[in-house]
Amino acid sequence: MAAAPPPSPHLQQHLEQSPEQRRAADIIRLLMLYRPLLDAFVIDFFTDGLWAQLPPAWQPALASATPVQLAGLLGGRGGPGAAWPLSLLAFAAAARALAFPRGCPGGSPRPPCQSSHLHPLLRRHFLLPPNPPGPGSTARNPLGGLGGSEDGEQVLVTGLHACGDLSPALLCHFARSPAVAAVALVGCCYMKLSTTPQPPDCPLGYPLSTSVAALPGHQLSYRAREAACHALEEYEGRLRGGSPHLRAHCYRAVLESLIRAADPAKRHLGLQPGRKAHALSFPQYAQLGLPLAGLDPAGVPLDSGDVGAMLEQQHKVVAFCTLGQLLAPVVETLILLDRLLYLREQGFHCALVPLFNPRFSPRNLVLVAARTPLATVLAGLDKDSEDRDSSEDAESPREGQS
Repeated sequence: MAAAPPPSPHLQQHLEQSPEQRRAADIIRLLMLYRPLLDAFVIDFFTDGLWAQLPPAWQPALASATPVQLAGLLGGRGGPGAAWPLSLLAFAAAARALAFPRGCPGGSPRPPCQSSHLHPLLRRHFLLPPNPPGPGSTARNPLGGLGGSEDGEQVLVTGLHACGDLSPALLCHFARSPAVAAVALVGCCYMKLSTTPQPPDCPLGYPLSTSVAALPGHQLSYRAREAACHALEEYEGRLRGGSPHLRAHCYRAVLESLIRAADPAKRHLGLQPGRKAHALSFPQYAQLGLPLAGLDPAGVPLDSGDVGAMLEQQHKVVAFCTLGQLLAPVVETLILLDRLLYLREQGFHCALVPLFNPRFSPRNLVLVAARTPLATVLAGLDKDSEDRDSSEDAESPREGQS
């Protein structure tokens, strides 16, 4: 019997990669397939004809879908009477499979902060400046020394919603400061990450790891990084409840069309017509928004047939937003995997932990890294979760009880 041929160089390289490296590579391949959808701004829905750019097989099903059916597509739990094209189902399934698990939305909503079961190291919280002071500058460091505490003990660096480049700066601080024993980081504002070469000693926000930087197509646009900040669970809830907030994207897209028609040079202005815009009629909304763009509402036809035709396509705008929401956790996963791989490349032990219900906060994935194995440090989380579940079971009435 002839011997099996040796694996191809590409397959051999794939087999030698870690699961995290393979996941990052698979995510990039998916994002490259749907780059136009990922990079599209919803406010350009009418001006750029975004609906026509969707795969033709998807358009009829999405156009006739109810908000509840779209919620089922987003959450992977189906929807009454939905008949989705197989290619759309495959897209949604791939997005959910590649995104890092975000925890059970039905679980305890509160994070287990300061749990008595946690390792003492994780109960001693300090927030360090992003760059440790050099020799002779210890007075500027509130912890004293190069990243340590005033009494010389090791400390934990924590970043809660560390915005933009502050997150990679904290990781680099941990990597080069032996007095920092561990880091627990929750990032946010991914669109503010630097993606172009920075001055010396300033880490690049993304990509941070050599693994992701070496992957073709790893680049993420501003829009893609902004999408990674979305709250998928909140949007799914709005769909299921038929929230009036759903009309806000359509209003803004129609307003963008009117602004561009009046002055093509005015594009993507940062307009904020009001936090309760969804509660207004469109003419009321436009009366607030057009002056912010330097336009007189009296000179803009707000009750034309064209405006009415656009407003009648709200369901299409909502469906388009739903597709973008499907990709949002995938982009966040890639950014977090990049940070995890950077730490692994430095030889540290690290993990991504969905610490609490994402409905409490959509940024619930905590990157934890330490200079020693994490098993002992994180063991308390499982114990705390078990105790919390037991307590909830004891307090909650059983079926049939009042």
